[in-house]
Amino acid sequence: RPGLSHCCSVVRFRRTGESTRSEEDGENREQVVRIAEQTDEESVALAEGAPVPREFANPSEDTFMIEDAVEAIGFGKFQWKLSILTGLSWMADAMEMMILSILAPQLHCEWRLPSLAVALLTSAVFIGMMISSSLWGNISDKYGRKTGLKMSVLWTMFYGLLSAFAPIYGWILVLRALVGFGIGGAPQSVTLYAEFLPMKSRATCILLIEIFWALGTVFEVLLAILVMPTLGWRWLLGLSTIPLFIFAFLCFWLPESARYDVLTGNQDKALATLKRIATENGAPMPLGKLVAARQEDRGKIRDLFSSHFRWTTVLLWFIWFANAFSYYGLVLLTTELFQAGDTCGSESVNKMELSCSLECKYLNSDDYKDLLWTTLSEFPGLLVTLWSIDRLGRRKTMALCFFVFSLCIIPLYGCVGRVSMTVLIFIARAFIAGGFQAAYVYTPEVYPTATRALGLGTSSGMARVGALITPFVAQVMLESSIYLALSVYCCCCLLAAVASCALPIETTGRGLQESSHREWGQEMVGRASSQGSGGIPNSSSDSQG
Repeated sequence: RPGLSHCCSVVRFRRTGESTRSEEDGENREQVVRIAEQTDEESVALAEGAPVPREFANPSEDTFMIEDAVEAIGFGKFQWKLSILTGLSWMADAMEMMILSILAPQLHCEWRLPSLAVALLTSAVFIGMMISSSLWGNISDKYGRKTGLKMSVLWTMFYGLLSAFAPIYGWILVLRALVGFGIGGAPQSVTLYAEFLPMKSRATCILLIEIFWALGTVFEVLLAILVMPTLGWRWLLGLSTIPLFIFAFLCFWLPESARYDVLTGNQDKALATLKRIATENGAPMPLGKLVAARQEDRGKIRDLFSSHFRWTTVLLWFIWFANAFSYYGLVLLTTELFQAGDTCGSESVNKMELSCSLECKYLNSDDYKDLLWTTLSEFPGLLVTLWSIDRLGRRKTMALCFFVFSLCIIPLYGCVGRVSMTVLIFIARAFIAGGFQAAYVYTPEVYPTATRALGLGTSSGMARVGALITPFVAQVMLESSIYLALSVYCCCCLLAAVASCALPIETTGRGLQESSHREWGQEMVGRASSQGSGGIPNSSSDSQG
């Protein structure tokens, strides 16, 4: 084709898997050819809500869809660069979160803050994240993934740096809440990342991005060991924004999601992005015209509760809530259980001492080592999830992680020594971290491009609700009854395991959907089976109809 002669090599897509065709199909085919002739080299834009002709659902030699282009281009140099950039934003946000563990005891001592004021500092960050998660998702669906991500990163960087100059407690409380508001946009980097990944490598890549979160927390602890004894917490807050500065500087390279551009009717921009990626990867572009279904009503909360996604949304919100509730609960429980000592020995009575709310203890080298060890437990969880995510599927992986977490909690009811307790908590934390990572893979896959960012944003917001509630169980309820507190976590995760199995759609081996309209977005269901990817579960977006 003359219109594509300047591009790199091209590849033709051939139709597979359809043996019989009715007269109606023949008419559809003629109609598509007529459209293609009328529009010459321009892309075909379908009217909002119009049924997609069958020729578009199976790419012919005349047309191709965004999913075909992403699959044809594959994983290459561009995706490696994007992985590092996305990982950098995760690393930066992990550092901002990890600061809480270091800053709270420091301000407790330096400013003589009561325990409630210290706890409120942590809660303020989670409140900011909870409020903003859906908002950043809405911005990303309406104005673009790149726009939402850049705004959230610049917001976090500005208020993170400003909080280093906070003169009094009131100022730092407000500024850290505003930092939390910015961190609420961090999951949108996963939305942008997922939309550039081919089907086979999507799960593995999103999971490996989680390594950057662990690296961020490790880097923050190492930075604290170097900075805190000499320069103090203000320098730590300032230096912790360095990855955010690097990300903001490299943002100019970051392209807008081609899937988003197609949905907003910017086919030319989407095609230019795809050609750029194909050139960087040295891969062929599909031959033909890019087909798109424009959708104006993007990022609407009602779409999450349409007949197709209502059940999925409710279950996912509970799964994300249970993930954060159990994950952060276990982090708090660890210190509480270790401080209590052997729960069934008489020594524990002697160990219990009354403490004043103003009593303070600066972090020492042993405390920093403990922080490093708890972070390392997330790596085994990552390995388990990597192994099971494509073998067992997304739903069963999440269910497995929740179930193993509950199994590890049960022995804590009895008399276990410190070593056994450490092993059980280590395994439990590994699996609940793995469950969190599996949810990050599943959520962007299950929602269409029109509501993907909002779906991930609202789910992340529910997770923050869990993180807000969990201190009242892990710290307050634990004081009255350790068994009751453990029962809450155990039951919550067992229910989450059931919810994971009850999810109507399995996304393993399924392409990303484009539009939230029922007729559109079926394009890759069953396609992978003809490409030999190992069979697709019989679930589609019609599963919830």
